Amino acid sequence: MSAHHFHPTVLREYDIRGIVDDTLNARDALMLGRAFGSHVVRDGGRRVCVGYDGRVSSPELKKALIEGLMDTGIEVQEIGLGPTPMLYYAVFEEDADGGIMVTGSHNPPDYNGFKMMLGKKPCFGAAIQALGQTAASGDFVSGDGAYGRVDLFDRYIQRLLGDFDGHAFKVAWDPANGAAGTAVEALIGALPGEHIAINTEVDGTFPNHEADPTVEKNLEQLKQVVRDHGCDFGFGFDGDGDRIGAVDRHGRVVWGDQILAILAGDLLKELPGAPIIADVKASQSLFDRISDLGGEPVMWKTGHSLIKAKMTEMQAPLAGEMSGHIFFRHKFYGHDDALYAALRLMNAIAAQGGDLAALKDGLPPAVNTPELRFPCDEERKFAMIDEVRARLEAEGSDMFTGDGVRVNTDDGWWLLRASNTQAVLVARCEARDDAGLARLKAALAQALEAAGVEAPGDL
Repeated sequence: MSAHHFHPTVLREYDIRGIVDDTLNARDALMLGRAFGSHVVRDGGRRVCVGYDGRVSSPELKKALIEGLMDTGIEVQEIGLGPTPMLYYAVFEEDADGGIMVTGSHNPPDYNGFKMMLGKKPCFGAAIQALGQTAASGDFVSGDGAYGRVDLFDRYIQRLLGDFDGHAFKVAWDPANGAAGTAVEALIGALPGEHIAINTEVDGTFPNHEADPTVEKNLEQLKQVVRDHGCDFGFGFDGDGDRIGAVDRHGRVVWGDQILAILAGDLLKELPGAPIIADVKASQSLFDRISDLGGEPVMWKTGHSLIKAKMTEMQAPLAGEMSGHIFFRHKFYGHDDALYAALRLMNAIAAQGGDLAALKDGLPPAVNTPELRFPCDEERKFAMIDEVRARLEAEGSDMFTGDGVRVNTDDGWWLLRASNTQAVLVARCEARDDAGLARLKAALAQALEAAGVEAPGDL
């Protein structure tokens, strides 16, 4: 089997992702299958689950991936089209030695990629780079694999419902034409209450809006449904169903860190003192609230694989990110499943008065920016963060440097980090008042300009 070199931009920190027929193609999928299969076989494994999302390019990439896996002697169990969390569920329930999901997640339609598990753990960081090295050397295992299909969709839906407490709400649902659409339809068919679902048809062109619930404009359709039908709240999902967005009955967005705060308010009654992990983009008010509730707040790096690994290390029952990845080890498997998170959030809302709007209003107020994203060349973005960090360290700044730089000041904090999934820099500022926010935004703009990057208009 010949050697293969992946495009340098596709082997990312916690998954593989690129632009189809530009930086990523079917041959890449074939060679990834051979590299991944070789690692599984050398670790003593033999079975790998494979799933795929609703993107136009996913069936072709899935077919090539399976061929590559079988070339190494792997027994492939294909689970079909569905959300990424169904693939994670399959690996646990089928006791597989690994899993690969063909998905472009929340990226635009011309992107695609792969999320992976080695054993029951996420494949990320050095392990992804090792796959690239195996491909580049052509050091593949050779064998005659096998192919089979396993239909666990109904089991998956029943597993999600297993931890729902049964409270009836009026809920709007928007899977954004992503891979979770069919699962949403099945789920709401089994739930009490009244449910209005939109955009459930799986369509890889995403005709109604982008499948990214962290961008508020993508929630406008959901907000309108909530208002028009008098819903208690609404849920939106990303393209592969591992990230959740929420709006209350007024149509206001309940952001990822606020969702986590509401979940923590319920969970810490049962598990006092438990560690709860949030990513570096989360509000300081979340960390303070976890502490006030008697929990142990833990700030960690952004990235679903990184959070999952930290959860395992700390045996944390709950974690979350601003991007809407919510992770449960409590009663679940420790991975991010947005449909499961929606049901657990419904439980938490019911247990704390039944009104999501009131729970949002009860959270400590903060003046902050949304997540600001602006272009930065793929080859430049991490080096630019290093330059900013070095300059701030020389100035003696108080900061968290585990993921980009989060700088603490008397006014609040500002964050600058490089996205691991797109050619962008990500920034956020939070203060106690508008004057403080203005000073923090100015400090962030100054740091950018000192590194030769023009500050975006949002600053």
